[in-house]
Amino acid sequence: MPADDADRAPAGLVLRSAAGRGTLLATVLGSALVFLDGTVVGIALPAIADDLGATTAGLQWTVNGYALTLAALLLLGGSLGDRFGRRRVFLIGTVAFAAASVLCAVAPTVGLLVAARALQGVGGALLTPGSLAILQATFRAGDRAKAIGAWSGLSGAAGAVAPFLGGWIVEQVGWRWVFGINIPLAALVVVVAVRFVPESADPEASGRLDVLGTVLAGIGLGALTWSLTAWSEAGTPTTPVVAVGGLGLLALAGFLVAEARSDHPALPLRLFRWRPFAAVNLATLLVYAALTGIFFFLPVTLQVVTGWSPLAAGIASLPVTLLMLLLSAQGGALGARIGPRIPMTVGPLLAGAGAVLLGGIGPDAHYLLDVLPGVLLVGAGLVLTVAPLTATALAAAPDHLAGVASATNNAVARVAGLLAVAVLPLVAGVGAGLSDPEVLADAHPVAMLTCAGLMAAGAVVSAIAIPGSAAEVAPPAGVEVPGTADSGGSAGSSAGAGSSAGAGSAGSSGSSAGAGSAAAAGPSAAGPSGSADSSGSAASPGPAGSAGFAETPEPAGSAGLAGSRPGSAELPGRPGPGGSPGSEEPPGAPAGPLGGDTRG
Repeated sequence: MPADDADRAPAGLVLRSAAGRGTLLATVLGSALVFLDGTVVGIALPAIADDLGATTAGLQWTVNGYALTLAALLLLGGSLGDRFGRRRVFLIGTVAFAAASVLCAVAPTVGLLVAARALQGVGGALLTPGSLAILQATFRAGDRAKAIGAWSGLSGAAGAVAPFLGGWIVEQVGWRWVFGINIPLAALVVVVAVRFVPESADPEASGRLDVLGTVLAGIGLGALTWSLTAWSEAGTPTTPVVAVGGLGLLALAGFLVAEARSDHPALPLRLFRWRPFAAVNLATLLVYAALTGIFFFLPVTLQVVTGWSPLAAGIASLPVTLLMLLLSAQGGALGARIGPRIPMTVGPLLAGAGAVLLGGIGPDAHYLLDVLPGVLLVGAGLVLTVAPLTATALAAAPDHLAGVASATNNAVARVAGLLAVAVLPLVAGVGAGLSDPEVLADAHPVAMLTCAGLMAAGAVVSAIAIPGSAAEVAPPAGVEVPGTADSGGSAGSSAGAGSSAGAGSAGSSGSSAGAGSAAAAGPSAAGPSGSADSSGSAASPGPAGSAGFAETPEPAGSAGLAGSRPGSAELPGRPGPGGSPGSEEPPGAPAGPLGGDTRG
């Protein structure tokens, strides 16, 4: 039976009750499921290449097969949860994710592994939006921020454990158990959710699901990703590569046309007419593409070129996680105090400088001299960037469309990671040699410099187009975005979930962390290799599915900026569109736009 009515206050669950604790546990475990998977898959890539004879393209698709279906179906998954029940869709996603994990674990070929990873992405798209949407919809107002803050801190702890666990599994029992470990965890999620999580849905959700937009986005992203990956492996743009790439561009163009004409678009293009909203999403695209690239190449290079063990390579980036856990709330407070422009300019520049230093890793690299300085700079850059970016993405939309804004930013972070994994090996000249020490030794510096350039571009966008104060971020009072109210209620409230905290949550929860999503992208303080999850996991500095990200990182203090909008109440307590709770959640993997999903 679901939660007992005696454990509920009139307006929702009580956190200290058995049902409240059980609901929190189910959502934390659900996020951790996707989060851990994204982290350890990135670490396992060299072992997969050795065992299955995977080429560079095969390894790219091992990451992007999951990222593609997750990115394409995430907004639809949120809409389904709002309409048919968030717990129901959360459970379906968990079971689907576990079933696909079994297929991954027993896959005899790379092709079957990639197909199973794509099925995992479908499960992730149903599971990921539910975690924070459930918390937002089911807890009473007085406990909501505490629950979200607790979720953030616990998810961050999972992100800290993930590199150790992933490296140990690959090193001691083999890469297949990277997927096998999902089975008992998913079973626990199902048992706890069935026992404690109450059902919730949005009675105001109306209108048709944006199936056409979802199909066109999936075809476009899939075709474009395939063409870029095939181009990288072949070394030249063959006729099939050009033809499929052209099909992908046409499908994406059709997606934009469909969204512009739809009464209930998954991606309301009218939001992009407001300059701060367009700017923060462009900055998200650039920054999270760079982050995904950094943490796609780093663990592989440390194993293939430097000769480190999977465990050593996995924990090399742990300082990023620790910095996010310890300082994310302070980064959010700084952005709220001085405005988002300066942190969003300086942060990517610091992270870009870190990428330059990491480009010096070679066969004789030493951790303290060649790896740690770059990792610390990347972590410091994320601390400054993630919270203000997340809060700006949320605050730059009208209050009733905050959920749509967060879902959009989350999707942008995940698409950035998807394209980065497809494009960077091509730019770096890896060809089919991602597991070849000599080829990768030459390609790694090029990839890191490219990531540094993307970070610098993100800084330029922020310096030019991001407002200098929080008050300038919000659109003028009374501004409406026609044709998106219902889509906000459906796609936004759940799909946008993934933020580690809303306004005031840092103080309310007492959680020191909060970088909400490995999973991704999720543009989730779990760590660069963590994936939320895409789930908006509290710690992941990168989008889900990106070699170790899961969700958009969303620090607990980040909502200070969003909450600064005149006349806006504290974020966690603000009603969503059409009275639907949870719509105001920021993106969960940017991870977040970092599971988890961040922004796996």
